Amino acid sequence: MSAPFEERSGVVPCGTPWGRWYQTLEEVFIEVQVPPGTRAKDVRCSLQSRHIALAVRGQDVLQGQLFDSTVTDEGTWTLEDRKLIRIVLMKTNRDAGNCWTSLLENEYAADPWVQDQMQRKLTLERFQRENPGFDFSGAEISGNYSKGGPDFSSLEK
Repeated sequence: MSAPFEERSGVVPCGTPWGRWYQTLEEVFIEVQVPPGTRAKDVRCSLQSRHIALAVRGQDVLQGQLFDSTVTDEGTWTLEDRKLIRIVLMKTNRDAGNCWTSLLENEYAADPWVQDQMQRKLTLERFQRENPGFDFSGAEISGNYSKGGPDFSSLEK
């Protein structure tokens, strides 16, 4: 398997007025559409463990308490093609049961269907990690997959 799981299986995005956000077991990705021609010096971005602040050309775009904690030292932002800001946050809690239901504590919540799809994807990603010889990227899942699905770790191999 040459490509990472999320490239083979796709992403489950949550749309917002400024762009979208999505997640994997380990990371939260934020994509912000900005006016074409935006330069890095026009961007102010502060990434802290539980707080994010993003301003472009002096206008606040995104600011508030994150849904859950992140690893401050590993958060990054990039400006791509002078029209897209991509922010990558590393989750502190990286198990499949930690599916963020919103980006911020009180804003940008995923609707119930998207939240369900996000949880399914994280559960399949967990199965992929636990069973590296198999490809779960196109698998369907049904039953109890909330909170990361069933725990098979206590079963003998």
